[in-house]
Amino acid sequence: MHITRYTDYSLRVLMYVALSDGRKVNIQEISEHYKISKNNLMKVVQSLNNLGYLETTRGKNGGIRLKIPAKNINLGELIRQTENDLALVECLGQSNQCVIAPVCQLKKVFTKAMESFFQVLHQYTLADLLPEANRSKLQQILKI
Repeated sequence: MHITRYTDYSLRVLMYVALSDGRKVNIQEISEHYKISKNNLMKVVQSLNNLGYLETTRGKNGGIRLKIPAKNINLGELIRQTENDLALVECLGQSNQCVIAPVCQLKKVFTKAMESFFQVLHQYTLADLLPEANRSKLQQILKI
């Protein structure tokens, strides 16, 4: 399984915002601290806002903050929502042209593996990525 950069950035944005303890942050700040393109982050933030994870406010006193508590943001759900193509092999995708697909067992094996992958992810939340023991160190690294 390969997680796209888009999902990686989505996780990083949510972690940064959660570490900000309710303070509104802006895309420029996140961009500087993670050294990620502001344009890429704008797309990610807009998507996370549309999905209901973030609350965004425009203007002078605007910014970004979590719309729901970190303990309620399930990693499995988030990754399912941010990944466009979860097909590990061609036969799991929509444009399957594999000639052995009707009798091949790979589809069954990879489908089972993918479900196991998500079963593990569904056991964790955003809050689990930010344990109290590491919280201040993460804030220090990110200069929050």
